[in-house]
Amino acid sequence: MSQNIILTTGLYDLIKDHVRRKKVTAKEEELLHAELKKASQVLRRDLPSDVVSINRKVTYKDHIKNEERTVIFVAPDKSKVNKNKISILSEEGIAIAGYKVGKLIEWPSRKGDLKLEILKVEEMKLV
Repeated sequence: MSQNIILTTGLYDLIKDHVRRKKVTAKEEELLHAELKKASQVLRRDLPSDVVSINRKVTYKDHIKNEERTVIFVAPDKSKVNKNKISILSEEGIAIAGYKVGKLIEWPSRKGDLKLEILKVEEMKLV
C-alpha cells in the first residue's frame, strides 16, 4: 500500500495492542505490522480532518456488497451497533483507520475479503 497511514498516538497503541493480543488473522497481523512500521503518528489536534480515526463519522462504499454505509468509529468500549457507533477495532475500522478520503482499501478479514472506499470523513464533536 503506497500511502502511509496517519494515526494518533493513542490509536496507534490501541491497534498495536490489538495485534499483540492476536485479535486479528495472521494475514491481517502481517499487513498491520507493515502499516504500523511506516505510519505517521500525530497528536489528536494535528490529525487531518479527512483521515479515518476514533470519533469520526465515516461514509464508505463496500465494493463487494455494492452498498454505502455511514458509521461513527469509536473506542471499543463505546461501541453501540444499533446507533451506528462501531469500534475502530472492528474489521472495517482496522482496515481503513488512518487512511484519507478517496482511498480504496482491499483488506483480508475473518468475514472474508473487504474492498472499501472512503467517501467522506467528518469530525464528531464530543458531548
